[in-house]
Amino acid sequence: MENITKVVALLMLVLAVSCKQDKADTLTSIPFPDGEETSLPYLFSGIEGLMMSWVKMVNDSTAQLKYSRLEGSNWVPPKVIVEGTDWFVNWADFPSITENNGNLLTHFLEKSSKETFSYDVKLNLLPKGVTQWRNGLQLHNDSTKTEHGFVSVLPYQEDSFFVAWLDGRGSGASMNHGHDSHGGSMSIRAATVSSDGTISNESQLDAKTCDCCQTTAAITDNGPIVIYRDRSDEEVRDIAITRYVNGQWTTPKIIHEDGWKINGCPVNGPKADAKGNSLVVTWFTGVNNKPVVNVAFSTDGGENFGEPIQVSGLETLGRVDVAILESNMAVVSWVDTENGKNYLKAMKVESSGKMYTPVLVTEMDPVRKSGFPQMEKLDDKLYFAWTDILEDIGSVKTAFISISSL
Repeated sequence: MENITKVVALLMLVLAVSCKQDKADTLTSIPFPDGEETSLPYLFSGIEGLMMSWVKMVNDSTAQLKYSRLEGSNWVPPKVIVEGTDWFVNWADFPSITENNGNLLTHFLEKSSKETFSYDVKLNLLPKGVTQWRNGLQLHNDSTKTEHGFVSVLPYQEDSFFVAWLDGRGSGASMNHGHDSHGGSMSIRAATVSSDGTISNESQLDAKTCDCCQTTAAITDNGPIVIYRDRSDEEVRDIAITRYVNGQWTTPKIIHEDGWKINGCPVNGPKADAKGNSLVVTWFTGVNNKPVVNVAFSTDGGENFGEPIQVSGLETLGRVDVAILESNMAVVSWVDTENGKNYLKAMKVESSGKMYTPVLVTEMDPVRKSGFPQMEKLDDKLYFAWTDILEDIGSVKTAFISISSL
């Protein structure tokens, strides 16, 4: 009897330990429809299903922006949207694709001078029922030879797009991506782009932000919100939100006072998702040299947030994404470091603080070239896209998992 009791106890211990380990056998790979020298994937789900854009390097100087749609369990043969020899291709500042009622909008970065960090945001439009892309529309209304990028795009109203971006027109010169301090300030702006290319309602949301962290945005029942890494005069770089309420943008407010003081840009922006007035935000911070990925929920469209929930392990690279499931539940993805290796993980988390067992999506190369993994929800599945690095050559990979298995 004593031996049986010991065996049962041992089995219970093994079960308890295994339940805490990352799941790794529930992911299904989707063959990518392109070859090597591909990177910067971006996923978007809309009424026409799941689509993805990415950059293909044809040679050392020529880049293509390509896209595909998912049909069933396969990507259709890709199409080229635009190509050029004067693009700014950056590991953290990826192009995007967005759809609204059959209208498509994509963007890329084009150099505006011989200076390395002098480039503009260019838009490509494909209105519904049209077969030819309209390429190279400039998003911003200035002509300064400075940085413009880190764009967030969402479908807005019947056939338009809400766009937010970082804008360096006030910096006075091209900024330094070595992330040292400089004389001018990066700002964040927003505008509406119609399906015919008309750009309206351009507004400056904050005159001083972090220089090179991704922006994020969401559409709540109250209107658009924009979330980004702020920058104080004391070099505190916490996550801020501004909301479009009653026809005006609110004064930016810090979501949580992390108090992360850092003299350079960490190149690690937040991500947000909304459902009605339920909003979830995830972000990376590094107070006291302790890297952490946090998540916070709001039930009133971002006016107030609950206390942040730490989802990452002891070491993390950040590179976050998030998809809201219910008003009190979301899936967060991030890159953790364990035993000298880096892993893209995804996990369900509730606003109460309850966290489920993480899913190990893939091992990630920590180099910058691996970029920022993407996660997108469509129906009952979560889709992932990332850049795999083999002998310094990038290749996009894609996979999915059923939400019920998380």
